[in-house]
Amino acid sequence: MKCGVSLTEGHPFHGEGKDWLTALLLCFFLGVFGVHRFYTGHIGIGVVQLLTLGGCGIWTLIDFIFIIVGSFRDAQGHLLVKR
Repeated sequence: MKCGVSLTEGHPFHGEGKDWLTALLLCFFLGVFGVHRFYTGHIGIGVVQLLTLGGCGIWTLIDFIFIIVGSFRDAQGHLLVKR
């Protein structure tokens, strides 16, 4: 921390954070059930996606795009880690 600003914001230390490829595959194959949201710790949104079948697939597609471009974050606010 320097001047009250975290130097690692959005970039977890090695070993922290959820795996990018795992989230991508979960979203692609089971996205309509919100499994990728459960994996990243977004339980509430995961339940909503489960009940609405991924927002009729639209929400899943948006999440898939966010994961591909690298802007999807886990519940702690960390970007997904590409290992």
